[in-house]
Amino acid sequence: MYKKVLAPLDGSELAECVLPHLETIVGGCGVKNVIFLRAVRPFYLAGSSLSDGGGTIDIVRINRDAVTGAEDYLKKLTAKVKYSGVQVDWKVVKGNEAESIADYAKKNEVDLIIIATHGRSGVSRWVWGSAADRVLGSSCVPVLMIRAPGCIPGI
Repeated sequence: MYKKVLAPLDGSELAECVLPHLETIVGGCGVKNVIFLRAVRPFYLAGSSLSDGGGTIDIVRINRDAVTGAEDYLKKLTAKVKYSGVQVDWKVVKGNEAESIADYAKKNEVDLIIIATHGRSGVSRWVWGSAADRVLGSSCVPVLMIRAPGCIPGI
């Protein structure tokens, strides 16, 4: 049923709580391809540099370093993860996290998105929002949301 599974990660331990669940799905559903995806939101400013009091901050370099850091993270992760008979790929995309994830899933014919959620409730959920909720709302692909350890129940 699920041949191509997308696992968006943000580089945090919390996001990696999906890995044991992903391993189970891979083992039991005949998955052929797993893609680890990292969406990097570009840093924008009206000019190309910003004074930091002692010089300038190069926005191009900041964005390049963010992408390079994301690539390094995903390369290390895919080197550690082994699923027998499954092709494991990684991809870094630039843009709004939820939109980038949903767009990637649609364009690449992904069968399932597995994503971690912080499990925030109440005011903190409204203040911080939820990338996982936005993916769920913007994707036509099934989304499996995994609650992070330490989740506090509530509405």
